[in-house]
Amino acid sequence: MKKGFLLGWAPGILTMGALIAPGVALAQDDDEGKKKPDMHQLAKSSALPKAEADFSMFKYRPRGDKVIEQPDANRILFKRPDGTPDGYAQRRGNAVIYYDRSGKVSHVQPLED
Repeated sequence: MKKGFLLGWAPGILTMGALIAPGVALAQDDDEGKKKPDMHQLAKSSALPKAEADFSMFKYRPRGDKVIEQPDANRILFKRPDGTPDGYAQRRGNAVIYYDRSGKVSHVQPLED
């Protein structure tokens, strides 16, 4: 390739970049202080149907613990009265598996069909 060919195109490319870049920077400043809702706020006010699950098959509940249902994950969380996590239970196939607060399996409840 010839050196003159490359040197002839370089100023044109740099000029195009200089003309396009300020327009892109201006497009980002169109908000003018209006803060758009984040993903968590949009999820709270979503019109989508909420997930539903039947947790009646989960027989074991630690005494005194608060139960928090998570239907989208098909599991329930156990929390102590002071708010610290005490484990969770999750359905896996034909069984409900209960985990302690360290994540180890505490016991398995087989489900009957």
